Amino acid sequence: MSIPRIAITTGEPAGIGPDIVIMAAKREWDAELVVIADLNLLRERAALLGQKLEFIHFNADRQTARQRAGSLLVHPITLATRAQPGRLDSSNSQYVINSLNLAIDGCLGGVFGAMVTAPVQKSVINDAGISFSGHTEFLAEATQTPDVVMLLTTDKLRVALVTTHLPLSAVPAAITGKLLERTLEILHTDLTNKFGLSSPRIAVLGLNPHAGENGHMGTEEINTIIPTIERMQDRGLNLLGPLPADTAFNPKILGNCDAVLAMYHDQGLPVLKHSGFGNAVNVTLGLPIVRTSVDHGTALDLAGSGKANPGSIVRALEVAIEMSGQG
Repeated sequence: MSIPRIAITTGEPAGIGPDIVIMAAKREWDAELVVIADLNLLRERAALLGQKLEFIHFNADRQTARQRAGSLLVHPITLATRAQPGRLDSSNSQYVINSLNLAIDGCLGGVFGAMVTAPVQKSVINDAGISFSGHTEFLAEATQTPDVVMLLTTDKLRVALVTTHLPLSAVPAAITGKLLERTLEILHTDLTNKFGLSSPRIAVLGLNPHAGENGHMGTEEINTIIPTIERMQDRGLNLLGPLPADTAFNPKILGNCDAVLAMYHDQGLPVLKHSGFGNAVNVTLGLPIVRTSVDHGTALDLAGSGKANPGSIVRALEVAIEMSGQG
């Protein structure tokens, strides 16, 4: 069995991205991890954290090998300005973008089997005059992928979203039959191809309370959601719903499905994050590459303190390794 090679970007250099990557290197991995980062940044942050690591320059031509505890392979790129923990500097924003582009190009070119991203600070990237609305959108554009789906997963639950970062007032109009159909297609395909599920079972939530209660609490279910579910069932998808969101997350239903499809961000994610915060993983579905990420932000106040929790990046790496072996 070949050893997967995983690219890691450390995100905002003033945040906890470098910290959690360094912490994750304390254990052995059944993969080769390649960190795309400034070598001096990693050395300085490791010293702050009291972690003794061996930093090894990455060579793409050599055979992959399992990651040894206490070592990190580094694909070095250079910061514009020395990073200070907790202090944003827009001059380093292009560095963040460069690290992402190197990881994406490496995945598309077959050098890496997957990429794992630490959190970025969108505001400081935009302050540098770089248009950036988020990892997901950036990855979609860079890989020329027209449609992507956000999935968050823990060891017990997977929740995908039809709409993501929209005001609640804009959600009903955004949920069209075309969008819902495409979301279900991507979710079904990637659960099959990237998670290795032969016939994934998907629980689809309704939009309104009680899933509309036969039109008495909204008509989106009758007009859009139910007809789309029926069309996709006719195409062979294993779908359940639409289900009322307030009763869908119970053991009986969750035990009989592989993923839940929520209509909007705060319909599904509060439940998932309550059950697995700090150990949840963000997966971008629909891409021609495997990408996972942490479920938290840059936590500038914790950078360099040793108090950051590496649980989410550890789990993101585990999921990336599992998914990269499905191709």
